[in-house]
Amino acid sequence: MTRSLSVSTPQEMRALGEDIGALCAVGDVIVLVGELGAGKTTLVQGLANGLGITDIITSPTFVIARVHQHPGGGPLLVHVDAYRLLGATEVDDLDLPIDLAVTVVEWGAGVVEHLSENRLTVDISHVGDSDVREVRLAGTGRWTACLNALAGAAT
Repeated sequence: MTRSLSVSTPQEMRALGEDIGALCAVGDVIVLVGELGAGKTTLVQGLANGLGITDIITSPTFVIARVHQHPGGGPLLVHVDAYRLLGATEVDDLDLPIDLAVTVVEWGAGVVEHLSENRLTVDISHVGDSDVREVRLAGTGRWTACLNALAGAAT
């Protein structure tokens, strides 16, 4: 199942992330696709808020992965930048706590799909020369049903 929507501002991207975070469950993998500056990390900031994570969220580009603790003992947020990883084997070598976390992977398409059957792929692209982003959401596993709830929240 897929859904598409338009996002015009960073605040709207964070709000979409919050809606996604509110639907997340332990073991979910969120795969983010989009060029530099598309809004991937902004979306993760909102997703963290939706999960109840209070840490400051920045791109894990130079450290590859960051683990954010939930202040109330809820699920961890694992934020990964797979840009420099060469494939699924290197992802596995990170020994990510998938079973305790919601795992969000920037640049993860083609290398993290094996981590969970419950996946949401978020593909963000610029619309022409404007600030508008087209966001395409595709779900597998439990995310096929979650997309219906997400579509309702985004309207």
